[in-house]
Amino acid sequence: MKAGVIVFPGSNCDRDAYHALRDVLGYEVDYLWHADRRPLDDYGLIIVPGGFSYGDYLRPGAIARFAPIMDSVRAYAERGGLVLGICNGFQILCEAGLLPGALTRNTGLKFRCRHVYVRVENAQTPFTRHYREGEVLKLPIAHGDGRYVCDEATLAQLQRNRQIIFRYCSPDGAIDPAWNPNGSVDAIAGVANERFNVLGMMPHPERACELLLGSEDGRRLLQVAG
Repeated sequence: MKAGVIVFPGSNCDRDAYHALRDVLGYEVDYLWHADRRPLDDYGLIIVPGGFSYGDYLRPGAIARFAPIMDSVRAYAERGGLVLGICNGFQILCEAGLLPGALTRNTGLKFRCRHVYVRVENAQTPFTRHYREGEVLKLPIAHGDGRYVCDEATLAQLQRNRQIIFRYCSPDGAIDPAWNPNGSVDAIAGVANERFNVLGMMPHPERACELLLGSEDGRRLLQVAG
């Protein structure tokens, strides 16, 4: 499979995603520059990576949403292409209207960088089909603006349509505020669009593809080709 990893000025997880896709999973991978306007039809997966696109000026993702490449991403997603936004990529997808809700400052206003546990809430998506529903994954986070928020109507829709894909949890899968690292509403760690071909998540699966890094629980999420 051929995958594309977008690079914005300020991206710092693009190389991690490239390594996971090419060196761990064996995919053919291209970097896609933020100013590109190329069609993305040749790709089976597009990753919008973490980092600090455009220095997080105004707010995370607010400028990146206007990058020329995002027009191509929107068209690609509308055709059913798979798009994964990780950390800053999640923020960008929300700002661009490809996912509902928004990411705001963590509760306590502190940057959180550590491993967390997330529970798989829906295993019937292209990204989670290699997991079991209720399975607990150990994944790293590194963010200061990871608190997912939305209005009550949007939350009800996400719950009703099973668009909440991951929730922060304890190691044994319990949903408890003590294990929510950023104060996200309903312990949300990742959501999908209504068609489930666009997924945004704050934890980093690309940094959890090898045991050497402390976990390989993220590897199956990137195995969308097989």
